Amino acid sequence: MNIKLLPEDWINEAFAMLAEGGVDSIKIEVLAKRLNVTKGGFYWHFKNRGDLLERMLEHWCQRRIETIRGQVARETDPVATLNYLLGLYTDQTNPRGNAIELAVRSWARQSEAAAATIAVVDRERLAAVAGLFRSLGCADAEAEARAYLFYSYCFGQSLLAVGHQDELDQIRLLCGRLLVTDSAHK
Repeated sequence: MNIKLLPEDWINEAFAMLAEGGVDSIKIEVLAKRLNVTKGGFYWHFKNRGDLLERMLEHWCQRRIETIRGQVARETDPVATLNYLLGLYTDQTNPRGNAIELAVRSWARQSEAAAATIAVVDRERLAAVAGLFRSLGCADAEAEARAYLFYSYCFGQSLLAVGHQDELDQIRLLCGRLLVTDSAHK
């Protein structure tokens, strides 16, 4: 059986490997084995491992920015949009997405290219959310600070595992109110 894989198939499986074991776990031979093909197919789409890693970063950056823009544009009410975003990070956890996000950030500690990619995505995230806070009447500096706190909370809360679920739900509701609702009632 001759399986024709697209570059995206290789990239998606490489992201699974990244989430499971970090960037050092991404090896061409192992990747090919996981896809049940020979590694020769890899070289049809990529020059080498470095090319794959570069394209993974490009893919991740492009997808994250598209997603961020889509999430922010889905509502005309900034409070509803901010609450929707909070829900994405607190109510509807995405274990694979979280693992990839953490793995890319870990990768950025040892790679300037990954760090530069994270910076582009973070600037987009912060600008989008700061824009929502501006539309609620916050001045530029406050909107940017609130956006920073917003994303610090979104990413940070996923790393905390304290208390029982009902206690966490109450804490998250209060955090959401402090981050979003109080901004709308300035």
